[in-house]
Amino acid sequence: MRNILLMTGALSLVSTVSFAADCGDVSIADMNWSSASLMANVDKYILENGFGCDVDLIPGDTMPTGTSMLEKNEPDVAPEMWANASLAALQKGIDDKRLRFSVDSLSDGGEEGFWVPKYMVEKYPELATIEGVRKHPELFEHPEDDELGALYGCPAGWNCQISTVNLFQALKMEDAGFEVIDPGSAAGLSGSIARAYEREQGWLGYYWAPTAILGKYEMVKVDFGSGINKEHFVDCITQENCLDPKPTMYPPSFVTTVTTEDFATREPQAYDYFTKRAFTNKDMNKLLAWMEENQADGEIAAEYFIENHQALWSKWVPADVATKIKNSL
Repeated sequence: MRNILLMTGALSLVSTVSFAADCGDVSIADMNWSSASLMANVDKYILENGFGCDVDLIPGDTMPTGTSMLEKNEPDVAPEMWANASLAALQKGIDDKRLRFSVDSLSDGGEEGFWVPKYMVEKYPELATIEGVRKHPELFEHPEDDELGALYGCPAGWNCQISTVNLFQALKMEDAGFEVIDPGSAAGLSGSIARAYEREQGWLGYYWAPTAILGKYEMVKVDFGSGINKEHFVDCITQENCLDPKPTMYPPSFVTTVTTEDFATREPQAYDYFTKRAFTNKDMNKLLAWMEENQADGEIAAEYFIENHQALWSKWVPADVATKIKNSL
């Protein structure tokens, strides 16, 4: 009888130690855009299959999710937070030791700029610079005026419409024979790129990353030769009443993974994963293009990513965790 009790106690101890080594419940914001949903589902797969977590995906958006994390301490993780929109509030949460910025989820930041198709730069290398573009308005066909070059801007009402128009003025594009074209909608803007690319025609305009369009069509970001003046960009280029706009490249947007302090201290091994998990815009663009072509949601895209990009995600986790994830496939 005594031996049975000793064995029972030993088994109980082993069970307790094993359970304690496992990750517990984790909540992750599944934001309502493709790249963020992909990240959330990748995180879910890796935490569940590699760390033994029980993951719950919670629908989210930038402002509501940030507010909930500050006020209610949930969800535990926001995988892709475009932090500039609420940086002061998030920073206060960090200063008060309620939140952490764990990693730049887009390692090169959200990217904006004026772009031209790669095939144009291969034929005319000078088009990689704004000076080269300004010399050749005839290469960028205007839809309504044969004597003008076209620069496709943002749809009316978007914040980027302001920056596009101000930079158009700062770069003296009107003097060079260009006019800003309002595409009418996001679909109109992306459609103009697709049409030009399929016909190998000229195209110049604003776009951003990560996006499926820049994953599907190879584009080159035009160098303004100005570097980045972030202060002028924020104080003038993004303002409707910018009286003296000067050339500056778009500064990268701060895109980070935010976790609660409680999660970071409660699940240190899982948190360590979030200090390493990051995508480049180039990688994310290609994944978004795959999602669009295959009409895949975040869950399906995450499975595709885990199966086909082991060289990337295996760098984010310890070797034994990577083995568990590979075995799960």
